[in-house]
Amino acid sequence: MRSVALIDYGSGNLRSAEKALRRAAQGLNGGVEVVTTDDPDVIARADGVVLPGVGAFAACKAALDARPGVIEAMTEAVQTRGAPFLGVCVGMQLMAQRGLEFGATEGLGWIAGEVRKLDPADARLKIPHMGWNSLATISPSPLFAGLGEGTHMYFTHSFALFAKNDADVAAWTDHGGPIAAAVVRGHLAGVQFHPEKSQAAGARLLSNFLNWRP
Repeated sequence: MRSVALIDYGSGNLRSAEKALRRAAQGLNGGVEVVTTDDPDVIARADGVVLPGVGAFAACKAALDARPGVIEAMTEAVQTRGAPFLGVCVGMQLMAQRGLEFGATEGLGWIAGEVRKLDPADARLKIPHMGWNSLATISPSPLFAGLGEGTHMYFTHSFALFAKNDADVAAWTDHGGPIAAAVVRGHLAGVQFHPEKSQAAGARLLSNFLNWRP
C-alpha cells in the first residue's frame, strides 16, 4: 500500500486537510494510506507528501523548522527519492525561495520566486482575497484532470507566490490582476486555494494527486 505523509507542524488546516485526503483515498478503493505525522522516518519513506498551511509565512516556516528533522525528511522523500509533493495555501508559498511577510524569511527554495502581498489594481477589491474564484489557463497536468477552465476553488489569502518562471505556474486566477493559483514543476505541485474547502472540485484534485505518478 502506498503511503502519503500529511505533515503535522501545527497548521490550522491540518484536520480539514486530513479528512479531505482520507475521503479521497477511500474513493480510490484502497491502496493509499494517509498518515498525519511529524516523524522524520515516516516522512522520508513516504510515497507522497502533503504540506498544509494557513496564516503567516514566517510563522509557518518557524513552526516547520521547530519540528526536528522534518524538513530534512521532506527533502529526502521529495528531492532525493522523487515522491510527489503537494503544498496547500501557505504550504505552496513555502515552496518559494523566500517570503516577504513580516520581513524576509527563507523558504524551501523548491520553486524560484518569492511570496509578496497582493496589491489589486482595483482599489475596491478587498484583501484578503477570500471566497470562490475561477481558475484560468490550466496546464495539461494530470493533477487537473477533469477540472476545466472556469473551475471554481475556495481562496483565502493576503500574500501569493510570484514565480520567477511563468512555466512553473499551472493555473491562474484573477483578483485585480493575475495570481498564481497553482504551480507544478516535475513532481512538485502547490495550490494557493484550499481543496479541502472546494467541494467536488477540490475532492477531484486531491484524488488526482493521490493517483499522480509523475
